[in-house]
Amino acid sequence: MLAALRDKSLHLQVFALALPMVLSNITVPLLGLVDAAVIGHLDHAWYLGGVAVGGTMINVTFWLLGFLRMATTGLSAQAYGANDKNAQASTFLQGLTLAWLLALILIVLHKPVATMIFHFSTASEQVKLYAEQYFAIRIWGAPAALANFVIMGWLLGSQNAKAPMWLLIVTNVVNIALDVLFVLGLGWKVQGAAAASVVADYSGMALGLWFVSRQWIVQALPAVRERLSSVRQGLGRLLKLNRDIFLRSLCLQLTFTFMTFYGATLGDNTVAANAVLMSFLMLVSYAMDGFAYAMEALVGKAIGARNRDELGRYLVGTTFWSLIISLLLTLAFTVFGGQIVALISDIPAVQQEAAHYLPWLAAVPLVAMWCFLLDGIFIGAIRGREMRNSMFVATCCYFIIWWLLSGYGNHALWGAMLGFMAMRGVGLAIIFAYQWQKNIFLETASSNN
Repeated sequence: MLAALRDKSLHLQVFALALPMVLSNITVPLLGLVDAAVIGHLDHAWYLGGVAVGGTMINVTFWLLGFLRMATTGLSAQAYGANDKNAQASTFLQGLTLAWLLALILIVLHKPVATMIFHFSTASEQVKLYAEQYFAIRIWGAPAALANFVIMGWLLGSQNAKAPMWLLIVTNVVNIALDVLFVLGLGWKVQGAAAASVVADYSGMALGLWFVSRQWIVQALPAVRERLSSVRQGLGRLLKLNRDIFLRSLCLQLTFTFMTFYGATLGDNTVAANAVLMSFLMLVSYAMDGFAYAMEALVGKAIGARNRDELGRYLVGTTFWSLIISLLLTLAFTVFGGQIVALISDIPAVQQEAAHYLPWLAAVPLVAMWCFLLDGIFIGAIRGREMRNSMFVATCCYFIIWWLLSGYGNHALWGAMLGFMAMRGVGLAIIFAYQWQKNIFLETASSNN
């Protein structure tokens, strides 16, 4: 199997899928920086606070529904590998239908949900006011935002990573340009920032649907009207798969939310240091996500084709490059961690506090790469149940580790986070090794859910 590393075409396949996704991910934190810079130049801090709180509510809501992309990637990749044109067409139509149904539910329920959330918020009345304004406008972008998940997943499953890359880049560039125009140019303040995001989401959806139509023609897929009758047939299976991935994502969000809120009780310097270090953690996520996306698409394709040798080659090639990137990130955090922290914060107390926890962060890339890659394997294999169960076990381990180390303050949080990532990888690795050894991973993957 290691002989596959001498195959240049394998490395080209991996990078053709991974590199565009890594590059497009770079625009995500850039958008956040521009948002903060534009709103931060208004005359009161509560505008920025309102956008931060309202934006967090929207982002968490949409992120929890990210299963739309993951499930669509796995299903479309398997259909692509099996050269099943009907299944590939049906996967897109079913995903889009589900996305718009969920968006409709969000729009209908957004007022009572927002009221309940803000009732428990400790933010000032001014921040709540502007957060509610931001949320009330952004929610109208849900049909486009959720459709974009499906579009990206379907294109990626069709082994096309360039189109999703341009979709993300164009969406974020439009958002940034409209931020400046609406907020600073037209003086729309918080409403302008929200409107910019909504327009950008719909612009992205229009571009994405155009990419889908081109891919549809290239692959000679059946006419949409011929497959509309199939939408209901596979919707139950799609809902079951999405349910499992949603529960898995909920557990993941729980751990990060706990780390943020509990960290806030440990003092201002600790909160600021964690914010700096979490930005590094997001950097690791963006880098590893690109290779996880590649793994999803390649594994799904190999499983659809029922080709064990091809599957093995993809696993080796993607793991090899993920390991290289992880080693480089660990080396960078170990050698230049202090300097990188200084670039983000020039407050000596925050720099000193962050330095105490840099060793935890330096270990993250090498530990976390396995859970990212194995997530990609199981998403490509559309095995939502295993992902859900292993994530539940890892989440329990997170809180057990934190409780055992709770006397060590913030070290307990970072130790628990590292243990959580390790257990995510270990759990899925045990399941995968067993199924691979028994020769049942390839044969039963698509029927598992």
